[in-house]
Amino acid sequence: MPRLRLLLPAALLAALLPTASVLPETAPGVALAAKSVVPRVGGCAVFPANNYWNRDISRLPINPRSRQWLAHMSPSRKLHPDFGPSYGDGPNYGIPITVVSQAHRKVPVRFDYASESNRVGYPFGADTMIEGGRNSGGDMHAVVVQKGTCRLYETWNTRESGGRWSAGSGATWSLKSNALRRDTWTSADAAGLPILPGLLRWNEVKAGPVRHAIRFTTDVTSRHHLWPARHDAGSQNSLAYPPMGARFRLKAAYPLKGYGTYARRVIVAMKHYGLVLADNGSPWYFQGERNPHWPPAMVEALKRIPASAFVAVDTSRLKVAANSAATRR
Repeated sequence: MPRLRLLLPAALLAALLPTASVLPETAPGVALAAKSVVPRVGGCAVFPANNYWNRDISRLPINPRSRQWLAHMSPSRKLHPDFGPSYGDGPNYGIPITVVSQAHRKVPVRFDYASESNRVGYPFGADTMIEGGRNSGGDMHAVVVQKGTCRLYETWNTRESGGRWSAGSGATWSLKSNALRRDTWTSADAAGLPILPGLLRWNEVKAGPVRHAIRFTTDVTSRHHLWPARHDAGSQNSLAYPPMGARFRLKAAYPLKGYGTYARRVIVAMKHYGLVLADNGSPWYFQGERNPHWPPAMVEALKRIPASAFVAVDTSRLKVAANSAATRR
């Protein structure tokens, strides 16, 4: 969940985060098509093709702090898909995505962190799905895509009472743009990033391949963030702990044998696009949409992937501008 945090001076951060080149690991053994195919939701491209989330990072160098970060991220754990069937225990797990028309009525939302939220009308109503269900007491994220305008609206700790809406924080983006939020501002995520582009979606896994990075969490993070993240909510001053915005990829040598077709597609995405640290939470929980069609066998298979099979990636060379998520080739 988003929380306010202390800033480190930019000069200190630059000095402690080296960007010296490190030889990349062996190229992945499973190649994706060279043509860039941008993920789509509600008829809208989920950000431009050159956006950070849509960038293949399989050949980028390993981050110099990879071993340090991983050592503080429960490396003996295995990954946990934070989506799938709940077997009757409330709604299915995952973050729901609501798609609305351009004509949908917009309502005001009162924010707990108003100074870092976009205080505009949000297309919320009886059709708005909330993570965990209304009044569930969890993170209660709402993710809404407006067709036509291709505008994305996201809130955290979303509540509704008597037709009045409130949330912990909220943010909106144009899915047609690479523009980032103001640096130091939270969003519906601690990293100040959008949630939608990092969610695995059943339709894309079913169609394959998956061509975007995946959002994930860990429990102990540092009090700083890396581009394109805009915010952090860590508990540690030491840069030996992972920052918000850190990106990890599955090692190329990790075997596909023993996994079904759908699980393989997710694994290949983890090799090519990786995981983006976007919030504090349970270590190595990665997120997908709430959808009743997720195959239970696929979800269970993905729980076999060890955290130790990942490395942190140095994405600094991708940055074109500080306030843009566009990447250079």
